[in-house]
Amino acid sequence: MGFDFCGIAKAEFLEEEGPRLDKWLNQGMHGQMSYMANHFDKRLDPRKLVEGAKSVISLLYNYYPGKELAKNGNYKIAKYAYGEDYHFVIKRKLKTFLKLIQDEIGEVDGRVFVDSAPVHERAWAKKSGLGWVGKNSLILNKEKGSYFFIAELIIDLELEYDSAIGDYCGSCIKCIEACPTDAIHTPYVVDASKCISYFTIELKDEIPGAYKGKFEDWIFGCDICQDVCPWNRFSQSHKEPAFEPHPDLDKMDRGDWEELTEEVFRKVFKKSAVKRTKFSGLKRNIEFVKGSSKTP
Repeated sequence: MGFDFCGIAKAEFLEEEGPRLDKWLNQGMHGQMSYMANHFDKRLDPRKLVEGAKSVISLLYNYYPGKELAKNGNYKIAKYAYGEDYHFVIKRKLKTFLKLIQDEIGEVDGRVFVDSAPVHERAWAKKSGLGWVGKNSLILNKEKGSYFFIAELIIDLELEYDSAIGDYCGSCIKCIEACPTDAIHTPYVVDASKCISYFTIELKDEIPGAYKGKFEDWIFGCDICQDVCPWNRFSQSHKEPAFEPHPDLDKMDRGDWEELTEEVFRKVFKKSAVKRTKFSGLKRNIEFVKGSSKTP
């Protein structure tokens, strides 16, 4: 079905993650993302999401594009948003996967998750050996870097479990040094309330003026901490047709972005995750970056 990696962990309470998540929330690093503080227990215990859960199956799905659209001098959107919204693409595959398991084994109860419920996905990917959590807080994989969507099946079937691997970041701090808004608070801890992705997607208010000139032309999401990561030299182009960008998106230059109409927005981003910020939010982001860009 196109998944690059699959790992399995025992469905149990995430003991190590509880204090970390609590501290992160208490320090207000989630900003206006109040949903991050909801369902605290469910976020740490998959058995509260799926009754009788025995296993968490984690999968990685590559989205690294064959062509970089974030050209120098142009406005930039995160690579994950080039094509069709991953929530729909991957959820369809997961439902097929669950059906295959049920056809093969019999009555297996479970649920599929793609960034759509309080599942601590990076913790589960780490526990099942798919990678380690890097200093930019993302899952890093030795073979193919970090440009992956993480998805889970939580099922009531006992399986053979994988084990976590070591941390291979070493003394590298490229992601910390490269972040223009100093969002990587300390190694392995991202202050989401300072992240360009947060400002351009999650924040509903005006973007604070203190960040003028710091967005480096990013108007939806940001890939800086991934782009500089040495492990991403192993990234390979995805093979998912649904993740190919709309043909008009590839042609858009700075002027096209600045003159963007709601009609064009709806056409180009009809199935894209960019819809999340709405037309008004994207225009706000463009105006903010336009007014502070160093690009002539």
